[in-house]
Amino acid sequence: MIAAFILIVGFVGILIFFLSTLGHGKPSESTNQVAKNSGKSSQSQSKSTTKSEKSSDKKDASLPNSKTTDWDMVLVNREHPKDEMNPELTQIGNIQVDSRIAKSAEAFLAAAQAINPAEHFISGYRSVAYQTSLYNQYVEQEMAADPSLDRSAAEAKVQTYSQPAGMSEHQTGLAIDLSDVDSLNESTTAKQVAEIAPNYGFVLRFTADGTPSTGVGYEDWHFRYVGVENAKYMTAHHLTLEQYLKLLK
Repeated sequence: MIAAFILIVGFVGILIFFLSTLGHGKPSESTNQVAKNSGKSSQSQSKSTTKSEKSSDKKDASLPNSKTTDWDMVLVNREHPKDEMNPELTQIGNIQVDSRIAKSAEAFLAAAQAINPAEHFISGYRSVAYQTSLYNQYVEQEMAADPSLDRSAAEAKVQTYSQPAGMSEHQTGLAIDLSDVDSLNESTTAKQVAEIAPNYGFVLRFTADGTPSTGVGYEDWHFRYVGVENAKYMTAHHLTLEQYLKLLK
């Protein structure tokens, strides 16, 4: 009897073990569902990341629809010299400008004089020949003021405020010097004038922050016509013309 009882207990134990292993042979439906949901979540995250990356690559929607080849986007500097450009000119008081910006320049001057009646044009269009003479004059002045400077050192100093012939934007007819003083000294109302400049299509061309990209020191008197939309965008985003043209590309 005892032997039979032991045999029955052993058989029942084996049967229970066998039945318990059947439940672990393959994942349950709930396990499969979790795995599926996890896979969908990963795919969703991947798609979301891709969309985000594409979105960040999109062009700024507020960027004006301008081209680097537009007439008011022409770039003249030491890296982009130009021969004599011969723009059609219009006389405004004591200066000449490209005829296409004459009305804008007059309106800008009137607005500046509303801030300070002493505001006036100092310079506008300059031919390559005139720029050559002016540049050499500045170099001689620097050498006379500091005899330790050789011509190369004097030119490097001059180029922080005036450019060699063919490298000055004044030859475009799109640049004006406007101030409440006659010499190249800081104006008392320069900041206010610079703030209204974009309303007339002008930007303060050489800002202190922009020196690394322009190679020119701060000039509170030098304004450049680029068109109203471009001027407002450049000013709002603190961009030099060099930096802005890279965006347009």
